[in-house]
Amino acid sequence: MFQPHRRLLALSSAFTLLLTMSTVASCGAPDAGQAQPNSTGTSGPASPSGSPTATSQAPELCGPGSAVSFDKTAFQSSPTIDNKWFPLKPGTVYTTTGTVAAEDGTTERRVTHTVTGLTKVIDGVKTLVMWDRDYQDGALVESELAFFAQDNAGAVWLFGEYPEEFENEKFMGAPNTFIHGISGSQAGIAMQAKPRTGTPEYVQAHAASVGFLDCARAYEDNVALCVPTDCYEGVLVIDEHNPLEPDVGHQRKFYSAGTGLVRVTAEGGVKQETLDLEKIEKLSDAQLADVNEQALELDEHGYEVSKDVYAKTAPAELATKTP
Repeated sequence: MFQPHRRLLALSSAFTLLLTMSTVASCGAPDAGQAQPNSTGTSGPASPSGSPTATSQAPELCGPGSAVSFDKTAFQSSPTIDNKWFPLKPGTVYTTTGTVAAEDGTTERRVTHTVTGLTKVIDGVKTLVMWDRDYQDGALVESELAFFAQDNAGAVWLFGEYPEEFENEKFMGAPNTFIHGISGSQAGIAMQAKPRTGTPEYVQAHAASVGFLDCARAYEDNVALCVPTDCYEGVLVIDEHNPLEPDVGHQRKFYSAGTGLVRVTAEGGVKQETLDLEKIEKLSDAQLADVNEQALELDEHGYEVSKDVYAKTAPAELATKTP
């Protein structure tokens, strides 16, 4: 489904990714070109998605078996995303709510994740545009466009983010913008095609320019839990962390098949965040048209704000027909 932001959690940059990306080509993951453990417990290359396997030159940013292997030809020609753990259907709005507890107090948090009817081509891959709005104690602190695409094996990749930041309702800029293929940034796996516990960590995205490196692994499965939207069984838990910021701790994200993300918790770190899925909405054609218009305005603004990164991308386009 969606990726809740890390910046407000104490991961000072949304997904923190880095190192020299010139040698990296794609996040490793079972069923998506990642080296997998063999019978001896060591890592051997595998490329069931048809992507070239990671070479020995690609750094294993998240440990053994995490070297990246990216092939732009291994993606669907349309931006359809139907991974059962991470489904993104245009016109769907997910709202998560919860709290962030820190030494200086606790804040209320609400995030709306809207799957727009827009696409954006990044490095030859047509991505689907997500529009996230993040509120703390009722005030907007971030409005972000994020770009996802699914490869032929079913893995969902994150191709970048354009996050506008606000303080006291005043626009402060978008310093954490990163886009795959620009300034050394590299797309990564938001959700594997067939996540399995006991497999190596994988890179979720990597952007040296904004200090972004997220490492993830399938931590647990078959979990049962209840949140405001429903009670779920067979829930998958993904553990995520930034090895460049060990003091921040880990996030645990809980995914239900057919729904997507239903809960976020924190393990360790100076800030403790809990978010639960509160509401799922399906927009009308008129509402989706309005969302598309607002997201296009945000896309246009990015060309003024981020001249060195976002201005180098192709404009977002309407993909879903609306009145």
